[in-house]
Amino acid sequence: MARLNKYLSEAGVCSRREADRLIESGRVTVDGRRASPGLQVEDGQVVRVGKKVIGNKNEKVVLAVNKPVGIVCTEDMRVRNNIVRFLEYPVRVTYAGRLDKDSEGLLIMTNDGDLINRMMRARFGHEKEYKVTVDKAVTDSFLIKMSQGVRITDKEKGMDVVTRPCRTEKIGKYTFSIVLTQGLNRQIRRMCDALGYHVTRLVRVRIMNIELKGLKTGAYRKLGGAELKELYEQTENRENAGIGKIAE
Repeated sequence: MARLNKYLSEAGVCSRREADRLIESGRVTVDGRRASPGLQVEDGQVVRVGKKVIGNKNEKVVLAVNKPVGIVCTEDMRVRNNIVRFLEYPVRVTYAGRLDKDSEGLLIMTNDGDLINRMMRARFGHEKEYKVTVDKAVTDSFLIKMSQGVRITDKEKGMDVVTRPCRTEKIGKYTFSIVLTQGLNRQIRRMCDALGYHVTRLVRVRIMNIELKGLKTGAYRKLGGAELKELYEQTENRENAGIGKIAE
Protein backbone atom coordinates (compact mmCIF):
# COMPACT_ATOMS: atom_id res chain seq x y z
CA MET A 1 0.00 0.00 0.00
CA ALA A 2 1.26 3.49 -0.85
CA ARG A 3 -0.02 7.04 -0.98
CA LEU A 4 -1.31 7.88 -4.45
CA ASN A 5 1.11 10.76 -5.04
CA LYS A 6 4.04 8.47 -4.18
CA TYR A 7 2.64 5.74 -6.44
CA LEU A 8 2.46 8.17 -9.39
CA SER A 9 5.95 9.49 -8.66
CA GLU A 10 7.51 6.00 -8.47
CA ALA A 11 5.75 5.05 -11.72
CA GLY A 12 7.63 7.91 -13.40
CA VAL A 13 4.56 10.01 -14.14
CA CYS A 14 5.66 13.18 -12.35
CA SER A 15 6.91 14.53 -9.03
CA ARG A 16 4.84 14.07 -5.88
CA ARG A 17 3.94 17.77 -5.89
CA GLU A 18 2.76 17.60 -9.48
CA ALA A 19 0.89 14.37 -8.66
CA ASP A 20 -1.02 16.25 -5.96
CA ARG A 21 -2.01 18.85 -8.55
CA LEU A 22 -3.20 16.14 -10.95
CA ILE A 23 -5.27 14.52 -8.19
CA GLU A 24 -6.82 17.82 -7.14
CA SER A 25 -7.70 18.62 -10.76
CA GLY A 26 -9.76 15.41 -10.97
CA ARG A 27 -7.66 13.81 -13.71
CA VAL A 28 -6.69 10.80 -11.57
CA THR A 29 -9.03 7.87 -10.95
CA VAL A 30 -8.63 4.68 -8.92
CA ASP A 31 -10.83 1.75 -9.94
CA GLY A 32 -12.88 4.15 -12.04
CA ARG A 33 -13.59 6.64 -9.23
CA ARG A 34 -12.18 10.13 -8.90
CA ALA A 35 -9.24 10.06 -6.50
CA SER A 36 -8.84 12.32 -3.48
CA PRO A 37 -5.61 13.76 -2.00
CA GLY A 38 -3.96 11.43 0.50
CA LEU A 39 -5.65 8.30 -0.91
CA GLN A 40 -3.86 5.00 -0.25
CA VAL A 41 -3.46 2.65 -3.23
CA GLU A 42 -3.41 -1.13 -2.75
CA ASP A 43 -2.04 -3.86 -5.03
CA GLY A 44 -4.58 -4.82 -7.68
CA GLN A 45 -6.21 -1.40 -7.95
CA VAL A 46 -6.26 0.29 -11.37
CA VAL A 47 -4.88 3.82 -11.41
CA ARG A 48 -5.45 6.09 -14.42
CA VAL A 49 -4.36 9.61 -15.33
CA GLY A 50 -6.95 10.56 -17.91
CA LYS A 51 -7.42 7.40 -19.95
CA LYS A 52 -3.88 6.09 -19.43
CA VAL A 53 -3.36 3.21 -16.99
CA ILE A 54 -0.42 3.83 -14.68
CA GLY A 55 1.71 0.96 -13.39
CA ASN A 56 4.20 1.01 -10.55
CA LYS A 57 7.39 -0.48 -11.99
CA ASN A 58 8.12 -2.35 -8.75
CA GLU A 59 4.63 -3.83 -8.42
CA LYS A 60 3.82 -7.40 -9.45
CA VAL A 61 1.17 -7.17 -12.14
CA VAL A 62 -1.02 -10.05 -13.38
CA LEU A 63 -3.44 -9.38 -16.23
CA ALA A 64 -6.19 -11.38 -17.93
CA VAL A 65 -6.15 -10.43 -21.63
CA ASN A 66 -8.64 -11.35 -24.36
CA LYS A 67 -6.30 -11.76 -27.35
CA PRO A 68 -7.87 -11.15 -30.76
CA VAL A 69 -7.17 -13.25 -33.85
CA GLY A 70 -4.13 -11.90 -35.71
CA ILE A 71 -2.14 -10.81 -32.66
CA VAL A 72 1.13 -12.74 -32.25
CA CYS A 73 2.44 -13.98 -28.89
CA THR A 74 6.00 -12.76 -29.17
CA GLU A 75 8.20 -10.11 -27.58
CA ASP A 76 10.01 -9.57 -30.88
CA MET A 77 9.21 -5.93 -31.67
CA ARG A 78 10.09 -6.56 -35.33
CA VAL A 79 6.77 -8.44 -35.55
CA ARG A 80 4.21 -5.77 -36.30
CA ASN A 81 1.21 -7.30 -34.51
CA ASN A 82 3.01 -8.55 -31.40
CA ILE A 83 1.10 -8.80 -28.13
CA VAL A 84 3.39 -6.38 -26.24
CA ARG A 85 2.82 -3.55 -28.72
CA PHE A 86 -0.89 -4.36 -28.92
CA LEU A 87 -1.36 -4.22 -25.16
CA GLU A 88 0.74 -1.09 -24.55
CA TYR A 89 0.68 -1.68 -20.81
CA PRO A 90 2.79 0.83 -18.84
CA VAL A 91 4.71 -1.94 -17.02
CA ARG A 92 6.62 -4.53 -19.07
CA VAL A 93 4.64 -7.79 -18.95
CA THR A 94 4.89 -11.03 -20.88
CA TYR A 95 2.69 -14.07 -21.45
CA ALA A 96 2.46 -17.24 -19.39
CA GLY A 97 1.57 -19.61 -22.23
CA ARG A 98 1.05 -18.70 -25.88
CA LEU A 99 -1.97 -18.66 -28.16
CA ASP A 100 -1.21 -19.01 -31.85
CA LYS A 101 -1.95 -16.16 -34.25
CA ASP A 102 -5.18 -17.71 -35.55
CA SER A 103 -6.56 -18.40 -32.06
CA GLU A 104 -8.19 -16.01 -29.60
CA GLY A 105 -9.16 -15.74 -25.99
CA LEU A 106 -7.55 -15.76 -22.58
CA LEU A 107 -3.89 -14.93 -21.98
CA ILE A 108 -2.31 -14.44 -18.58
CA MET A 109 0.31 -11.69 -18.80
CA THR A 110 2.55 -10.70 -15.92
CA ASN A 111 5.91 -9.32 -14.83
CA ASP A 112 6.19 -12.04 -12.16
CA GLY A 113 8.75 -14.47 -13.55
CA ASP A 114 8.25 -16.99 -10.73
CA LEU A 115 4.53 -17.22 -11.52
CA ILE A 116 5.26 -17.74 -15.21
CA ASN A 117 7.72 -20.54 -14.42
CA ARG A 118 5.24 -22.34 -12.17
CA MET A 119 2.40 -22.01 -14.69
CA MET A 120 4.55 -23.27 -17.56
CA ARG A 121 5.78 -26.46 -15.91
CA ALA A 122 3.86 -29.08 -17.86
CA ARG A 123 4.31 -31.78 -15.21
CA PHE A 124 2.00 -29.89 -12.85
CA GLY A 125 -0.95 -30.38 -15.23
CA HIS A 126 -2.55 -26.93 -14.98
CA GLU A 127 -5.93 -26.92 -16.71
CA LYS A 128 -6.68 -24.83 -19.80
CA GLU A 129 -10.17 -24.87 -21.31
CA TYR A 130 -11.08 -24.08 -24.91
CA LYS A 131 -14.23 -23.67 -26.99
CA VAL A 132 -13.63 -25.11 -30.45
CA THR A 133 -15.63 -24.79 -33.67
CA VAL A 134 -14.97 -27.30 -36.48
CA ASP A 135 -16.07 -27.79 -40.08
CA LYS A 136 -18.02 -31.02 -39.56
CA ALA A 137 -20.66 -32.21 -37.12
CA VAL A 138 -19.23 -33.18 -33.74
CA THR A 139 -19.91 -36.85 -33.01
CA ASP A 140 -19.65 -38.93 -29.86
CA SER A 141 -16.95 -41.02 -31.54
CA PHE A 142 -14.89 -37.92 -32.29
CA LEU A 143 -15.16 -36.66 -28.70
CA ILE A 144 -14.17 -40.04 -27.26
CA LYS A 145 -11.09 -40.25 -29.50
CA MET A 146 -10.09 -36.70 -28.59
CA SER A 147 -10.47 -37.42 -24.87
CA GLN A 148 -8.48 -40.66 -24.97
CA GLY A 149 -5.47 -39.04 -26.64
CA VAL A 150 -4.53 -38.54 -30.29
CA ARG A 151 -1.27 -39.34 -32.04
CA ILE A 152 0.06 -36.19 -33.69
CA THR A 153 3.14 -36.06 -35.89
CA ASP A 154 5.14 -33.37 -37.63
CA LYS A 155 8.31 -34.60 -39.32
CA GLU A 156 9.63 -31.07 -39.88
CA LYS A 157 9.39 -30.25 -36.16
CA GLY A 158 10.35 -33.76 -35.04
CA MET A 159 7.00 -34.24 -33.30
CA ASP A 160 5.58 -37.73 -32.77
CA VAL A 161 3.53 -37.93 -29.59
CA VAL A 162 0.24 -39.20 -28.21
CA THR A 163 -1.54 -36.41 -26.36
CA ARG A 164 -2.56 -36.79 -22.73
CA PRO A 165 -6.11 -37.89 -21.93
CA CYS A 166 -8.39 -34.86 -21.57
CA ARG A 167 -12.02 -33.85 -21.02
CA THR A 168 -14.34 -33.06 -23.92
CA GLU A 169 -17.99 -32.05 -24.12
CA LYS A 170 -20.31 -31.26 -27.01
CA ILE A 171 -21.69 -27.70 -26.98
CA GLY A 172 -23.42 -27.49 -30.37
CA LYS A 173 -23.56 -29.24 -33.74
CA TYR A 174 -20.14 -27.92 -34.72
CA THR A 175 -18.72 -26.85 -31.35
CA PHE A 176 -17.22 -28.58 -28.35
CA SER A 177 -15.20 -27.77 -25.25
CA ILE A 178 -11.90 -29.37 -24.36
CA VAL A 179 -9.84 -29.17 -21.17
CA LEU A 180 -6.10 -29.80 -21.61
CA THR A 181 -3.30 -30.24 -19.10
CA GLN A 182 -0.49 -29.81 -21.62
CA GLY A 183 0.38 -27.23 -24.24
CA LEU A 184 1.96 -28.71 -27.35
CA ASN A 185 2.36 -26.43 -30.36
CA ARG A 186 -1.03 -25.98 -32.07
CA GLN A 187 -2.19 -29.03 -30.14
CA ILE A 188 -5.95 -28.84 -30.62
CA ARG A 189 -5.68 -28.04 -34.31
CA ARG A 190 -3.27 -30.96 -34.82
CA MET A 191 -5.51 -33.33 -32.86
CA CYS A 192 -8.54 -32.36 -34.94
CA ASP A 193 -6.58 -32.62 -38.21
CA ALA A 194 -5.48 -36.14 -37.25
CA LEU A 195 -9.15 -37.14 -36.92
CA GLY A 196 -10.26 -35.52 -40.19
CA TYR A 197 -11.65 -32.28 -38.76
CA HIS A 198 -10.57 -28.70 -39.43
CA VAL A 199 -10.76 -26.02 -36.73
CA THR A 200 -12.52 -22.85 -37.89
CA ARG A 201 -12.47 -21.02 -34.55
CA LEU A 202 -10.57 -21.65 -31.33
CA VAL A 203 -11.13 -19.64 -28.13
CA ARG A 204 -9.39 -20.21 -24.81
CA VAL A 205 -11.96 -19.53 -22.12
CA ARG A 206 -10.18 -20.55 -18.91
CA ILE A 207 -6.70 -20.98 -17.43
CA MET A 208 -6.87 -22.71 -14.04
CA ASN A 209 -9.29 -20.56 -11.99
CA ILE A 210 -9.14 -17.50 -14.29
CA GLU A 211 -12.06 -17.21 -16.74
CA LEU A 212 -12.54 -15.17 -19.90
CA LYS A 213 -16.25 -14.44 -19.44
CA GLY A 214 -17.22 -10.78 -19.46
CA LEU A 215 -13.95 -9.61 -21.05
CA LYS A 216 -14.39 -8.03 -24.48
CA THR A 217 -12.10 -8.91 -27.38
CA GLY A 218 -8.91 -6.86 -27.13
CA ALA A 219 -9.58 -5.80 -23.53
CA TYR A 220 -7.76 -6.73 -20.33
CA ARG A 221 -8.37 -6.64 -16.61
CA LYS A 222 -5.96 -6.55 -13.71
CA LEU A 223 -6.28 -9.55 -11.42
CA GLY A 224 -6.48 -9.03 -7.69
CA GLY A 225 -8.19 -10.09 -4.49
CA ALA A 226 -9.38 -13.65 -3.96
CA GLU A 227 -9.07 -14.53 -7.66
CA LEU A 228 -5.36 -13.69 -7.78
CA LYS A 229 -4.74 -15.29 -4.39
CA GLU A 230 -6.27 -18.56 -5.63
CA LEU A 231 -4.11 -18.50 -8.78
CA TYR A 232 -0.95 -18.16 -6.69
CA GLU A 233 -2.11 -20.83 -4.25
CA GLN A 234 -2.87 -23.31 -7.03
CA THR A 235 0.57 -22.93 -8.60
CA GLU A 236 2.41 -22.98 -5.27
CA ASN A 237 0.48 -25.96 -3.90
CA ARG A 238 1.18 -28.07 -6.98
CA GLU A 239 4.87 -27.20 -6.89
CA ASN A 240 5.15 -28.04 -3.19
CA ALA A 241 3.22 -31.28 -3.55
CA GLY A 242 4.99 -32.36 -6.77
CA ILE A 243 1.62 -33.11 -8.40
CA GLY A 244 1.28 -34.29 -11.97
CA LYS A 245 4.62 -35.80 -12.89
CA ILE A 246 3.52 -36.96 -16.35
CA ALA A 247 6.20 -36.19 -18.93
CA GLU A 248 5.13 -34.18 -21.93
